[in-house]
Amino acid sequence: MSASKSSSTRAATRLCENRALLAHPNLQAFLKAIALAEGGGYDFKYGAVHGGAGAGRGGRTSAAGMYQETRPTWLEMSAKMGLDDFSPATQDLVAVEILRTIGAVEAIQRGDLASALYKASLRWSSLPRGKGRTGRYPPQPSIAFDIFESHYRTAGGTLA
Repeated sequence: MSASKSSSTRAATRLCENRALLAHPNLQAFLKAIALAEGGGYDFKYGAVHGGAGAGRGGRTSAAGMYQETRPTWLEMSAKMGLDDFSPATQDLVAVEILRTIGAVEAIQRGDLASALYKASLRWSSLPRGKGRTGRYPPQPSIAFDIFESHYRTAGGTLA
């Protein structure tokens, strides 16, 4: 098997696995809660937030979409699945890939929010590091654990 065919086979496998993970109700709820925390929308570009301009260094950022992924993150994660569009379905799959890459998926599936948020807060500045803790990147604002948990439960997520 050539290197190119092997690479495309790995990407197709990774895409299929991520689609299966995305079907898990806790993962869907976690993504919805991230989206609410980030203030994103599938059509948001460059750090837009509901009702205001984007943040980022010097008012500039490449963050875009529902989960406010930066361009370097987007390129890295979408390449693992062979994706090259910015559709809502692709944005969801890229967010799953991020959670997989940082090792948060299993905790999310179990409903262990504290462990999942500790890891996910490495990639999303709006997320708290856990109960009673702020985000990792002050002065970037982050939501409280209880608010995240409420969004997660409202979206159908269950707790361990």
